Amino acid sequence: MAEEKVFPMTLEGKDKLEAELEELKTKTRPEIIERIKIARSFGDLSENSEYESAKDEQSMVEGRISTIENMLHNAEIIDNDNVATDEVSVGRTVVFKELPDEEPEEYTIVGAAESDPMVGKISNDSPIAQALLGKKVGDHVMISIPVGEMEVEIIEVKN
Repeated sequence: MAEEKVFPMTLEGKDKLEAELEELKTKTRPEIIERIKIARSFGDLSENSEYESAKDEQSMVEGRISTIENMLHNAEIIDNDNVATDEVSVGRTVVFKELPDEEPEEYTIVGAAESDPMVGKISNDSPIAQALLGKKVGDHVMISIPVGEMEVEIIEVKN
């Protein structure tokens, strides 16, 4: 039997997923079921775009519910109690600058389930996170990027 994929996540990320799941199950799913009922009442389903649209949306919502349930079932809450406070790890925020003299950048390394680069949360599976994990403040790190490599210096690690 294949081993289940583990989803590392922060407590905040787990809470967010649980809230999304609750919303989907208690609000979104019943709304779609109601739309399907109404669309069915229009008669001929073969040319009923409202019915098709609602069924497509239902399929997407059920898929998302299933995905979230799997992620929560296989969640591994990140615990940094035994990691040095100046070491980059999942759940921590790292500040680094590209050498020689770029502006500092700040990212929180999170599990893939809660990654959102637009708000500074990068996946622990990303090339940047992979290069930085386990490194400490003051370390110089080479990071592979699509256009080659960049060298960065870790300035700060925050919990």
